[in-house]
Amino acid sequence: MPEPSAIPDIIRVLDLMGVFANGLLGGAVARRHHLDPVGFSVLAIVSALGGGAIRDVLLNLQPVALTDLSYLTTALIAALVAFLVPLEGRRWNQLFPWVDAIALGTWAVVGTQKALSHDIDWLPAILLGVLTACGGGAVRDMMLGRVPVILQRSELYASAAFVGGSTYVLLQLLAPPSVASPVAVVVGGGVCLVARRRGWMLPTEPRWVVVRPKE
Repeated sequence: MPEPSAIPDIIRVLDLMGVFANGLLGGAVARRHHLDPVGFSVLAIVSALGGGAIRDVLLNLQPVALTDLSYLTTALIAALVAFLVPLEGRRWNQLFPWVDAIALGTWAVVGTQKALSHDIDWLPAILLGVLTACGGGAVRDMMLGRVPVILQRSELYASAAFVGGSTYVLLQLLAPPSVASPVAVVVGGGVCLVARRRGWMLPTEPRWVVVRPKE
């Protein structure tokens, strides 16, 4: 298995872009809750780095946010931008789904790749990829006293991350990481984007369950 340092440079760029995108999302949530600059910073850091930190702790590693200053710096810059610039309007709504989808696919692949490189079997490695992609948002929601979005009836966010990680597991058997990683990112991000545009959601109960009207 390749070492973490073998992650292609393009994946690192996309990874930092994902940190920035989810930092902006954390800042946007902070604005909706009328938080101060400290609140913006905390939610941006948790949203951007929480999933990767949990993954690294489970792998008995130092979280990358503590060993690579560019990650924490990127999250704080995103918090500052979100604090100074209201993230709303048509252009933001058009741009963010694309950035978010790329970030999701990237984190799913990077998390899966890092787990595999530390001798984790393929299925838990994929799940660690899903945790990397979705864990920060889940922690942020719980901090605000909300049920995490990924546990509610919403677009196929966690499912798209699972597809991205699974694609990488299959492709890395046939191609080098420099090929397998970007392709898996596109697949995972593409599923996320298409699901959001088409409104695809997982059912909340089996189709054969008959819901009786309340008397």
